[in-house]
Amino acid sequence: MKKLIKIIIGILAGTSLTFSSCDFLDVDRYFEATFKEDSIFHSQKNAEGYLWNTPGYFPDAGSIWGGSWNPGEVASDELTVRWQTGEFWGAQFSVGQINERNLPITSLWSDMYRVIARCNKMLQNVSKVEDMGEIERRRYISYVHFMRGYAYYHLLMNWGPLLIVGDEVLPTSESAEYYNRERATYDESVDYICKEFQLATEAIYGPEQQNINFYVRPTKGAALAFIARLRLFQASPLFNGGEAARRSFGNWKRQSDGAYYISQTYNPTRWAVAAAAAKQVINLNYYELHRVEQDPKNPYPLAPNVSTAPFPNGAGGIDPIRSFADMFNGEAIPQTNKELIWTMPSSGVTGYTRHSFPVKFGGWGGMSVPQRVVDCFLMADGRTIHNASAEYPYEADLSKTIGSNKKLGEYLLKENVPQMYNNRSARFYASIGFPGRVWPMNSASAGGSDYVNRQFWYSRDDTDAGLAGAGNNINDYCISGYTPVKYIHPDDSFAEGKGGVKGSFITGPKHFPIIRYAEVLLEYIEALNNVEGTVTVQTPDASGVNTEVSVSRDLAEMSTYFNMIRYRVGLPGVSPGDMSDKATFEQITRNERQVELFNEGYRYFDTRRWGTYLEEDANTSNWRGLDVQKDRTNANGNEGFFNLVSIDVQNIRDRVAKPRMVFMPLPHSELLKVPAMDQNYGWDR
Repeated sequence: MKKLIKIIIGILAGTSLTFSSCDFLDVDRYFEATFKEDSIFHSQKNAEGYLWNTPGYFPDAGSIWGGSWNPGEVASDELTVRWQTGEFWGAQFSVGQINERNLPITSLWSDMYRVIARCNKMLQNVSKVEDMGEIERRRYISYVHFMRGYAYYHLLMNWGPLLIVGDEVLPTSESAEYYNRERATYDESVDYICKEFQLATEAIYGPEQQNINFYVRPTKGAALAFIARLRLFQASPLFNGGEAARRSFGNWKRQSDGAYYISQTYNPTRWAVAAAAAKQVINLNYYELHRVEQDPKNPYPLAPNVSTAPFPNGAGGIDPIRSFADMFNGEAIPQTNKELIWTMPSSGVTGYTRHSFPVKFGGWGGMSVPQRVVDCFLMADGRTIHNASAEYPYEADLSKTIGSNKKLGEYLLKENVPQMYNNRSARFYASIGFPGRVWPMNSASAGGSDYVNRQFWYSRDDTDAGLAGAGNNINDYCISGYTPVKYIHPDDSFAEGKGGVKGSFITGPKHFPIIRYAEVLLEYIEALNNVEGTVTVQTPDASGVNTEVSVSRDLAEMSTYFNMIRYRVGLPGVSPGDMSDKATFEQITRNERQVELFNEGYRYFDTRRWGTYLEEDANTSNWRGLDVQKDRTNANGNEGFFNLVSIDVQNIRDRVAKPRMVFMPLPHSELLKVPAMDQNYGWDR
């Protein structure tokens, strides 16, 4: 239907219009051509139909790999691929092949302004709906503000400072000068979007009120969580006068008044604003971290230094792997999962898990994780690989194996797995497909043992998963020796029709967590860690009313919420010594964010807001993996798979990191229409 709408819009644009309109004008011509505007607001039923048809213009939030709405995972430093196609345009962006004239997501720019135009039309006309009660009208208006804020959010994340239309339903008959507008600054943009989400909280349902049948609709919790996310960005070094802000945007000013598009002055109060915003989500007293009870007959072994007290004071009675993995792999019920603040079923997630499965097993096999990310995952006792204990040692020598099978609850480590992957935390096993990992693929059991319970190695001689099994497309193999498995269920199989496989399936539908509670807790902790002294700020509460909140770097508060995240995955809490030093704890929280939110689309934006992107994203030392051009044994005179080497593919060799790549370039076609709209810094018009 969406494709049909776009075709009709294109026909109308070519036959009935005599001007070239800007995309921030009202171009919702299909609806007007088939359903007169007077009819849209003739009844509550029609008005709500128009409202709930609007989200169809938003992209699939889970499209963060190929066909993505932002550069996504393959443009971040936690995932790469060998493919160099338009599907994985984020990889093309990371090697400098995307510019203002070939940007693949120009349609997103158009679609978001189409949403904004629809929202403005609804705000202007909802008072005309005679059979709509006052409570329903207020709720309708609040949902419209949420959608408008969410549309601007997409524009901000990709392109930075906004061209804000406000409440205008722009006419199409004015001269070109009427539509010639300047962009807001980044701070003005964030403030505007946060105000939209604040207005949304006034009347949309709270999470406890939401009808389970409408669980994909946003609630007050989602609105407050978006405010917290944006305020954290605004407080971060790139957008808050840090060195990264000066390097990336030091000369970027608005033409009319000389205002910096990105703040060049540090404002420490912003951290308190971000912390206060995150705490409002916590104060709803509704959300909690997802947990699965352990099987008493098959318990997950905890390290001795992990508290066995009941959650939230310890990890007692929890299955750490399933507590984490089931949120993503289709096992948990999203409608009742209180960690998922806002989630939706995603064809993007379902489709791109297939890229982690080898070709022989119905996949495309190219999703690849660098060794740097693997090394970020902690040991079972909470230590890093660099200070591992004698009881839970880290073994860098990949020739040394575990020696005997090891059970971690329901999870099995085989005896021939390298010691490097032993003694790791539950999130490692729930997130990373490492050499020797067992892939159950239970739903393919009708095909016999060839398609279930297989170990994939990714070495050149591995005809299951290595270069030897790539099939007709030489790019369809893992180029680092590691692949993401976060969204993959033990039953999942794409091998239907291969061999004797019948009835194999993918557990689901897979949901993408647009916002989850663990993210909010990490935002709260990060913001608190950077607060100086005691600061009183204002932030909207769940009713949309600004309230004063006093914020300080409270170690007990930080410890409480940080340890909850750790306990849920079977790890010990943070030590007081690690928390006492701000810089030390900053690195701990950043690493926690890397492993907790791995492969959820955050990392691309995090390295930019922290200002670490310019030093690290294209650093070849961060792009190492196993030597997949070599065999595991010397049978062919080509042994050497277990050596760590630089990943030798074009998407890594040619990788660049330039200040201008913080944002996408504005489309050349749009800049021609709006001469006053400045291009993003460093890009050509």
